[in-house]
Amino acid sequence: MAENFDVVVIGAGPGGYVAAIRAAQLGLKTAIVEANHLGGICLNWGCIPTKALLRSAEIFHYLQHADEFGLKAEKVSFDITKIVERSRNVAKQLSTGIGHLLKKNKVTVIDGFAKILKNKQIEVSKDGRVVNTLQAKNIIIATGARAKVIPGFEPDGKLILTYKEAMVPTKMPKSMIVVGSGAIGVEFANFYNALGAKVTILEAMDRILLTEDTEIAQMAHKAYEKQGITIHTNVSLKKFEKGKDNVKATFEINGKQEQLTVDNIIMAIGVVANSENIGLENTKVKVDNRNSILTNPYLQTDDAGIYAIGDVASAPWLAHKASHEGIIAAEHIAGLKPHPMKKENIPGCIYTHPQIASIGITESKAKELGLSIKVGKFPAMANGKAIAMGEPEGLVKTIFDAKTGELLGAHMIGAEVTEMIQGYAIAKTMEGTEEDLMHTVFPHPTMSEMMHESVLAAYGRAIHF
Repeated sequence: MAENFDVVVIGAGPGGYVAAIRAAQLGLKTAIVEANHLGGICLNWGCIPTKALLRSAEIFHYLQHADEFGLKAEKVSFDITKIVERSRNVAKQLSTGIGHLLKKNKVTVIDGFAKILKNKQIEVSKDGRVVNTLQAKNIIIATGARAKVIPGFEPDGKLILTYKEAMVPTKMPKSMIVVGSGAIGVEFANFYNALGAKVTILEAMDRILLTEDTEIAQMAHKAYEKQGITIHTNVSLKKFEKGKDNVKATFEINGKQEQLTVDNIIMAIGVVANSENIGLENTKVKVDNRNSILTNPYLQTDDAGIYAIGDVASAPWLAHKASHEGIIAAEHIAGLKPHPMKKENIPGCIYTHPQIASIGITESKAKELGLSIKVGKFPAMANGKAIAMGEPEGLVKTIFDAKTGELLGAHMIGAEVTEMIQGYAIAKTMEGTEEDLMHTVFPHPTMSEMMHESVLAAYGRAIHF
């Protein structure tokens, strides 16, 4: 007999486990099925361990520039094995913590691969055999996404890597190509470059960081090149030729063919939703041309009682977006009236050096929409804390509706901007205006003062620049 649950969550990533915990908090009998690791890709192979790697690279960078701070650090070196070990231990610690949270909230955790059958019945298999059958009143699909693959350029895990292999190097490559310049691509480029690899980024579009504000992306481009990263845009890949311990890439740049031989290539060209092989053919659930599951603002699919959240549902592919969607879905199932998510209020962060953070629409998008806007900018070089930290390169840019004063977007590059962006996220969520932000008192000396000055600058009132 199948065990009955009010809610069965498929996938225990940052969307799934949060949905399960919230459903359980609301008194719903809840189970979660996970085939690999509690915490999903984000916690085990994405957000968390990459930040641990980048932290090691950041400290190594500062040690190499210790003399700029009046310090001495001689014969600075690193141990790639220990860097990777620390990253994996951080991921393991947090994954174990997710298990405790689920147990604390009385969520039934089932190890295996879930497939939806007719009438919301779920079959769980492991090692090719069925180990459990569940009956759900409601299902939340949170199966995430995987690295996108270009036919003819498939990763082999040794010379041509996905993010997963790139995260656990057994030795440092001397040279590397990163294909793609989104968040994943530039973060790995920064990590390996900081530790001494000769890194080349190949981007098909006419600029890097396509989702970011153009001005911010241009500043990032200059910063990365200053650090030694080679960047090529308008690239068309032609072929990869694998040798014994290296790989030769042939590509075109504006019609001119070039070749480059490196130790490794990282493919970072985006993700594709994991919507196959989970039994959607037994439901009324629909997917789009990118395999993403279609939902309404409450994350309901076309099949009553089946929800989809996180990367499997739609962009942006961000852990915090997935978690919030999980809460919306759980609360909607429980009969509450959650607010639908406004995607323009979701902040995005990139953890390179310098960091990048943004929320809302870009300046070019605002103009494309025909909006009358006011734009404010404030550079890090005019901020006392930034200068004291030795981080004078950066910019805070804010965009307001000229008629209403609504904050339309904020775009930042520089030290700690991934922490600062939340201030603008709160302002946007509360539908704050330029007046609210102008009358907010920002502490001194802090990097966040740049946020205040940028708002003032949009209205010709900046004090320190």
